[in-house]
Amino acid sequence: MIILAIVLIILLTIAIVWLIDKFVPKKMKPLIHLVLWAIIIFLSYSTFMSVYQEIKFNKLKVERYKKVIDRLIDIRDSELAYKDVHGKYTDNFDSLISFVENGKVPIKQRRDTLVLDVERTAAFGGVETFKTLTIIDTLSFYSVKDSIFGGSDRYKTMMNVGVGKEGAKFVLKAGELEEIPVFEASVEKAVILNDQEKYLIEKENQVVSVDGVNGSRLTVGSMEEVFTKGNWPKTYTTKE
Repeated sequence: MIILAIVLIILLTIAIVWLIDKFVPKKMKPLIHLVLWAIIIFLSYSTFMSVYQEIKFNKLKVERYKKVIDRLIDIRDSELAYKDVHGKYTDNFDSLISFVENGKVPIKQRRDTLVLDVERTAAFGGVETFKTLTIIDTLSFYSVKDSIFGGSDRYKTMMNVGVGKEGAKFVLKAGELEEIPVFEASVEKAVILNDQEKYLIEKENQVVSVDGVNGSRLTVGSMEEVFTKGNWPKTYTTKE
């Protein structure tokens, strides 16, 4: 809207210049022309800077979102491993970091076996009847830290947003939805982009697009549905 208004003003100014050239006395024309062309140059520059600022903003936004998304994926992967061991998610980063540091997740194998069904055998007068049992064997354990983070210690700071507002941390929630464990980690876009123009941040908060991050936050997981993915398009990361 701002750009459109500036363009209209420029066109109007050019029209005024033409009218002046046609109807204003010759003695007054040079000064009026100078003033009007100064206005045109100023508005043209303003238009260029407005477009250029949006281009810079969009580039910076994508760079920052990618960094934040990488951290949200680390949180998500750590939470999923935590749930494999504890049967639920945690809303405490200290607990999550301690788990990554020391936790081991079992590698399990399911197998079915036939066993004698004593009750049914007795009911059928001694005719042997069998039933299937599923047995889960623990084969070994793997280190959460090594599996998810390799040789990196970035898990120690995964609670930090890392860009935008200094010292900002992710909001981490966990609980149950109809007795099913759920979690959510999120951060407001305004936090990630806090040093940018407010009107650009507000415009970004209104995004509804298949190739953008919809809404006012970057989020992984959900407290309202059983969902462990993020609200960003695939183009923002190669980790999924």
